[in-house]
Amino acid sequence: MLHTKSVLELSQMLRNKQISSVELTQHFLNRIEKFNPQINAFITTNPQQSLLNAKLADEKISKAEQTSLSLLTGIPIAQKDIFCAKNWRTTCGSKMLENFIAPYNATVINKLENIAGMVSVGKTNMDEFAMGSSNETSYFGNVKNPFDLQCVPGGSSGGSAAAVAARMAPIATGTDTGGSIRQPASLCSLTGLKPTYGLVSRYGMIAFASSLDQAGPMGQSAADCALLLDAMLGFDERDSTSLPPENADYQKIHENLKNIFENTQNNGNLNGLKIGLPTEFFGDKNTENCDPEILQAIENAKQELQKLGAEFVEISLPHIDLSVAAYYVLAPAEASSNLSRYDGVRYGYRSENYENLEQMYEKTRAEGFGKEVKRRILIGTYVLSHGYYDAYYLQAQKIRRLIANDFVEAFKNCDVILSPTSPSLAFKIGEKSNNPVQMYLSDIYTIGVNLAGLPGMSLPCGFSKSGLPIGMQLIGNYFDEAKLLNTANVYQNATDFHKQLPRDFA
Repeated sequence: MLHTKSVLELSQMLRNKQISSVELTQHFLNRIEKFNPQINAFITTNPQQSLLNAKLADEKISKAEQTSLSLLTGIPIAQKDIFCAKNWRTTCGSKMLENFIAPYNATVINKLENIAGMVSVGKTNMDEFAMGSSNETSYFGNVKNPFDLQCVPGGSSGGSAAAVAARMAPIATGTDTGGSIRQPASLCSLTGLKPTYGLVSRYGMIAFASSLDQAGPMGQSAADCALLLDAMLGFDERDSTSLPPENADYQKIHENLKNIFENTQNNGNLNGLKIGLPTEFFGDKNTENCDPEILQAIENAKQELQKLGAEFVEISLPHIDLSVAAYYVLAPAEASSNLSRYDGVRYGYRSENYENLEQMYEKTRAEGFGKEVKRRILIGTYVLSHGYYDAYYLQAQKIRRLIANDFVEAFKNCDVILSPTSPSLAFKIGEKSNNPVQMYLSDIYTIGVNLAGLPGMSLPCGFSKSGLPIGMQLIGNYFDEAKLLNTANVYQNATDFHKQLPRDFA
C-alpha cells in the first residue's frame, strides 16, 4: 500500500529501484481520480504533465550518483493553488483568476520541481485568496474533511490538508497568514509548519497580507516536514522580504533539519527541553472557550512529553488576547492594497457588461470577488482611510510590536511554547458561515505567531470520541524550526496518532 508509506520510505523505495516515479505518480493520480469527487481537494490536475515529470525524475534517478540525488526526487507533491506554476492554471480559489495560466514558476515551485525533482500531481483547493478558516470561501466549492465528510478541513490550506489526509498525495505545500497551515493540519491529523517569516521565498506566491504570509510544509510526520522544508527554504533576491544570509544562518538550519530526517538527533528523548505554558491559554478562566476534549488531549500530550524528558515552565504572553483584533486590522489593510491589482485591465476576470472604465472596475471586482474577500477589502480600506489610519492601523502595529516583545521575553525562560492549535474540533460545513466573528476566533491560538514572525507548527495529539482529529501547537524562537521539528519527531516516535488514517480512505 504505497499511499500508507511516509515520504522517507517512498524515497528509499525509489532509490532502491523497488518502484519507479511513474508508477508512484500514477498510484496517487488514481487515488485523486477516485476520491477527489467526494472531497474536492484539488482544483486542477494535469496527469499527462505529471507523468512526463515523473519520467524525467526516473531518468535522473537512474543516471545520478546516490549521494548527489535529492531524497525528494521522484516524490509526488500537491501544491496549494496560491503558487504560480508555469503553464498551470493558478486560481487562488477565486473567480477573479479562474482562467489565469501562470507564465512563470514561484520560487517554491522551482525549488521543489526543478531542483529537488519532485512531481506535482495537482493544485489544491483553498479559501479564496487565502481568506478563511474553513475552506468554504473557495469559488470552486468547499473542501470536505476526510475524517468526516460533513465537516470542514480547516483553512485556508484545506485542500492541501485534505489531499494528504486522504493520501491523494504523500505531502503538500501550504501557506500560513494567521494559522492557515497549522489549523487545517490540526483538523485533518497532519503535521504542518509555518517557518520564521522570510526563510521561505514569497516570490510567485499570490499575496494576501505581505508582512504575514509564509509558505511551509504539510505532511504525515515531522521528519517528512523537515525534509520538505529543507528543500523550500533559502534566500531569494527576487523577494524583498527574504532573509539574506547575514541575517539567517541557512547552512546551520539545513544541518539541523538533516539531523531530523536522518533521525540522529537527541537519541530519542527531550532531556533538558523547557516547554512554556502560557497562563493566558491554560489558566482556569482562559480555557472556557476551548473544547474540553482538546484540553484533555493536550493534557495527555503534556504527560507524554514529560515522560520523554521535557520539563514545563509557566510563562506569560500579556498581550496575546489582543492578537485577533490586531490581525483583523492589519491583514485586511494589506489585502485591500494587494488586491487592488485585480481590476480587469491586465489579467484575470473582466465583467462583460459595462459602459465606461469606472463601471468596468466596479463590476469586475463586484463579480470577481467573493463575499469574504469583499468584506476584508472594505475593512482594510476603512482602517487605512484618512482619519482612521491613526486610530486603527497605527494602534494595531503598536500592539503587534508588544506581542512580539512578549514572545522575546517568554523565550528567555523556555525553549518552545505549547498550546492547542484550534479551540474547536472540525465543525460542520455551514455551521459558522454566517458568523464571521466566530470564524475569525478559530485562529485565536495561531495568529500571535504570524504577528511576531515566529515559527510554529501543529502535530496530531489525539482524537475526539467522535473520531475527529486533535492537534497541539508548538511555537519556537526565530530560526528554531529544527528544535520544533525535533520535539515533534521525538513525540511521534513515542505515539501513533499521526499514523491513523481516515477510515474510508485508508
